[in-house]
Amino acid sequence: ALAKAGLQAHGIRIVREGKLKGEKIDQQKLIDQHYYAIASKATIQKPEELNVPADKFQAQFGVSWDEALKSGKVFNAMDACKHLGIDADQLNAAWSQAKAAKKLVKFGGGFYCGLVEIEGKEPVYIFNGFFMAMRSKFTVPSAEIYYFSVEWDANALSWADFRGKVLGPTDPAEAPVDSLRGQILAKWE
Repeated sequence: ALAKAGLQAHGIRIVREGKLKGEKIDQQKLIDQHYYAIASKATIQKPEELNVPADKFQAQFGVSWDEALKSGKVFNAMDACKHLGIDADQLNAAWSQAKAAKKLVKFGGGFYCGLVEIEGKEPVYIFNGFFMAMRSKFTVPSAEIYYFSVEWDANALSWADFRGKVLGPTDPAEAPVDSLRGQILAKWE
């Protein structure tokens, strides 16, 4: 009710609304599309399709990008889970250990590679290993999101103001108190 009223108060028309279950979000890779910049490297593209800065890879791991690819030990996060026989939480724990051990390299915004070790398995290189745990919050069978499809007069409300003032920044603590995220934070119990 708060979100709907808040949108309408800004002259935003709700065209459609509804619920999406975790299973559908998973099957249609909807969360992967929403977080495409991160997810593309974790679930959609294969390592050989990525534009990996070979010099940074070599500097971090002491092996060339081409050698690593040829070794068969390079995976996106989704394929790594299958290869290693682990779930999203186990990968996230191993990713955190790799981070603590300084076995990660950042290639760009939302573009990371880590040398991940799982007991009893050969170490593997994984892209954006943190994403699977984030993704699983939306894709477990019990998960669901409520969505609104909206439209408004762009002359009256810019995209930047819709994102920044109506919705508020992603981190609710940074959101204006009268934004939707600011109001939700204030009423959170």
